[in-house]
Amino acid sequence: MTTPEAEQDGGDAARPEARLERAVRAAEQALIEYEIAVETFRVEVENFSRLHEQKLGPLYARLEELDARILEARAARSGDPEDRRRAEEARARLAPIPGVEELLHGWMDDSGLFPEAVAMLTDQAVRPPQRVRPSEEARKLYRDLARKAHPDLAQEEKERERREEFITRVNAAYARGDEAELRELAEEWAKGPELKRGPSRAEELYARLEWLAQRKELLALLARELEESAIGHMLQLAPDDPDRLLDEIGQGLLTQLAERERELVALLGEG
Repeated sequence: MTTPEAEQDGGDAARPEARLERAVRAAEQALIEYEIAVETFRVEVENFSRLHEQKLGPLYARLEELDARILEARAARSGDPEDRRRAEEARARLAPIPGVEELLHGWMDDSGLFPEAVAMLTDQAVRPPQRVRPSEEARKLYRDLARKAHPDLAQEEKERERREEFITRVNAAYARGDEAELRELAEEWAKGPELKRGPSRAEELYARLEWLAQRKELLALLARELEESAIGHMLQLAPDDPDRLLDEIGQGLLTQLAERERELVALLGEG
């Protein structure tokens, strides 16, 4: 016996646009899920990059300074023009860029080091870097909002603009890890207007599928760039515990600093 549901499914399948509409809906949802994954990883890379710079930047800066001083000490001892050239190039790489101090608003002291660097090198307590990695609840709220309010779900231009403005605020709150604001945005969206989607013509559906495919290609390119970046590669080494990875790198840099300090002291002593 044929059920009403089966008859309805059969009727839908008989429509020329039915399969195309289902394909478009599936492609839209797949694209949104993929975009959420890419955006989540982008935020993680951006936050890890910020933590990496705040925590390890001073150590890298000190290493470069010691390398320059070692080359200068060698050049002073040998008098070799090639040694002098290497020393000058190393020192030039450390020269401040005009206007940078003004942009940094006093973050650098007279020696050109960040306060965190001075603290590390004088065994003082280092101000912990600001943490902006979103919590699990913030991630859940973000994903839910992105699925509901994504601009690609709009068919009318006015509705698309409303969604784009809203999603911009959602992305900003997520990047800050602001769970409270994400909750407020979820409540705001629940109260807002929701336009129902009407049936599409076949030619519009074909164009929609083509646009979705192009968007997927752009997202895949962005994802590949993030994964292949230095910070992205580092983050993939310890996705569940990036702090531990930073600590390990920091310990390695401190070991290199101690070696460079000893080398410089030996060169200056021999001179």
